[in-house]
Amino acid sequence: MKSLKELYKIGKGPSSSHTMGPNNAATLFARKHPEAASFEVTLYGSLAATGKGHMTDIAISEALEPIAPVQILWRPDIVPEYHTNGMLFKAFGPSGEVLDEWKVFSVGGGALSEGPGRELSVSGDVYPMNTLTEITEWCDANGRSSWEYVELCEGKEIWDYLQEIWVAMKESVERGLETEGRLPGPLNLARKAAVYHVKALGYQPNLRSRGLTFAYALAVSEENAAGGRIVTAPTCGSSGVMPGVLYHLAHGHNFSDTKILHALATAGIVGNVVKQNASISGAEVGCQGEVGVACAMASAAACQLFGGSPSQIEYAAEMGLEHHLGMTCDPICGLVQIPYIERNAFAATRALDSDIYATFSDGKHRISFDHVVEVMKQTGKDLPSLYKETSAGGLALHYGKRFR
Repeated sequence: MKSLKELYKIGKGPSSSHTMGPNNAATLFARKHPEAASFEVTLYGSLAATGKGHMTDIAISEALEPIAPVQILWRPDIVPEYHTNGMLFKAFGPSGEVLDEWKVFSVGGGALSEGPGRELSVSGDVYPMNTLTEITEWCDANGRSSWEYVELCEGKEIWDYLQEIWVAMKESVERGLETEGRLPGPLNLARKAAVYHVKALGYQPNLRSRGLTFAYALAVSEENAAGGRIVTAPTCGSSGVMPGVLYHLAHGHNFSDTKILHALATAGIVGNVVKQNASISGAEVGCQGEVGVACAMASAAACQLFGGSPSQIEYAAEMGLEHHLGMTCDPICGLVQIPYIERNAFAATRALDSDIYATFSDGKHRISFDHVVEVMKQTGKDLPSLYKETSAGGLALHYGKRFR
């Protein structure tokens, strides 16, 4: 598995696969061709179907237009076999001759690939074990925690990076709580985080806890929807779940930054296992691969913080993902707003419930996290493309008609 630095990334929303990934690809192509007289970029599949709502064209143009004009072609009717989020970049010379062309795919979480087994990576493999079962068994056998396994594989410098991630998460929560008004796009959706935060403070502790978790997750999700600076955890579309849970626990239970960083490491292992063995791309496996995985990560993080054993942490993660199996990805108007903002808030509270349920248990259970990952991957394959970030089915089809 790759470094956690390739899972947790700081960037702009609203979509890691439709905004960050294309921007990263365009930046790489621009660096390779500073002499180009013009560019042409063809977007395929899901990128073309929902790219305008996700600001894909803007993300690409920001990287290429400082060099030369850009023409963007939209081909939602062509779905590449390897991955639906395909892009074809072309650079032209002054006489219109093709200098170079590059086909690349945005495979989720801002990551890029040139095809099977050709993911563009800056770290290479740093983790020798690729399943949560292996890692949990190693932890039990060695009396270690998941975060210790992370330190062993990544080195102590990983904590400086995770500190940056934690700071960025906190800042996204706090900006979201302070910002009110309308989110961009034709839905005219109003931000709710600030209102939820104020209301939550007026309730007794039990409801206040839920209300604050809602508010914190909403704050980040709304920042993401507005193109703000967030952390992929594991994606932009699911970026509110982890900060919602961790910010609430850090403030409500006085966990130190060190404890939070350990929880981030444990959660990162969970997300990495899914990224390695299945997918975190909504365009490939539906929203179960984004919000479902984020819930599993946050479930594991919360269980880590409250002293769960390795098997209890694995159980919490398993429940967080299992109960999102089959979740579709049907963004209305191609925007990461309805239903994603609310989904982040609900997944954050479900993560806290998964932690409680797991810690009440002895950690023993029939279905392993790794098996759920396999099922999620197959379920994603079985889902029609209508429900995989094309805005052609589900809520996007029926509710979105009024905006066409």
